[in-house]
Amino acid sequence: MRSVVRRRRAVAAAGAVSAGLLVLSACDKPTPLSTITVGSSSVSSDATCGGEDEVLEQAELAKCLADKDIKSISVDPDETVRFGVDPDVADQRWTILMNGQPLTEDSDKTYRAIPGSVFFNAQYGAQGDSTLVTIKAGDGKKGSQSATGLWSFKLKKDD
Repeated sequence: MRSVVRRRRAVAAAGAVSAGLLVLSACDKPTPLSTITVGSSSVSSDATCGGEDEVLEQAELAKCLADKDIKSISVDPDETVRFGVDPDVADQRWTILMNGQPLTEDSDKTYRAIPGSVFFNAQYGAQGDSTLVTIKAGDGKKGSQSATGLWSFKLKKDD
């Protein structure tokens, strides 16, 4: 009698493990994270749009850049703003957009640093005390205008 009970438990346990693995295999791979760090504060985000290596259409890009539900971080203009991306994003080449316009050339590095004052300087297109900054993943080709993902953040001037 004990061997029948043990066998049933073993079959039930194997069934539970199999069902768990099946559920996990149905999950989508999360999009890579991008992070902005200022001093000792940082904020990370999944892709606002895309992030799965497929080129986004122009209309979708415009819609994503208009999204208001994004994370923000305070920036002292005297601090350095550090941008970090997953190696998968760096492999696709990425650039930093400020209010939708390119601020940097595309790069295949995982990290970049820019003086905080740039984000509140009218010479670079800044208006007021906040700036929309977007990390744009490319398609892996140097100088390409295509985008496969966007990660947007709001930088708020900290006086």
